Amino acid sequence: MGLGYPGGKVIDDLSRAGNPKEVKFPRARVKSAPLDFSFSGIKTAVALYVASENGSATLPADLAASFQEAVVEMLVRPTMLAARELDAGTIVLTGGVAANSRLRASLAQAAEADGRRLIAPSFKYCTDNAAMIAMAGSYRLLRGERDSLGIDAEANLPL
Repeated sequence: MGLGYPGGKVIDDLSRAGNPKEVKFPRARVKSAPLDFSFSGIKTAVALYVASENGSATLPADLAASFQEAVVEMLVRPTMLAARELDAGTIVLTGGVAANSRLRASLAQAAEADGRRLIAPSFKYCTDNAAMIAMAGSYRLLRGERDSLGIDAEANLPL
């Protein structure tokens, strides 16, 4: 769509003027793992739709709103399932995605309806996780620490 990078804020802003029901994008689910989700299917669906004859006739705001609605549903549903499974009274929304107004509103509504509390930082603190990892990496580099290109991803490495 040529929205630039990062596209999240542009999609959020553009969506406000669009119809989220204009295009029905798929919501990928893993039946054997209801808390898992995948964005590869929706990204492919959007790319194919934009390249199609229908895509060129759809207003960008409607396309953005439809895409955003699908992603929000894909995030809210498993979040609420996990909160119920863990009996969590509080849900915390963080990272760059926490800056999405539709996600905040939808998750707040779902949490309240379920008797749970949602905590989300002020918009100015909703930074991209990749930027935080890059900063942590820069400190390691300044300390002279190096890893080979064969390093494996590990979520619990000390920073």
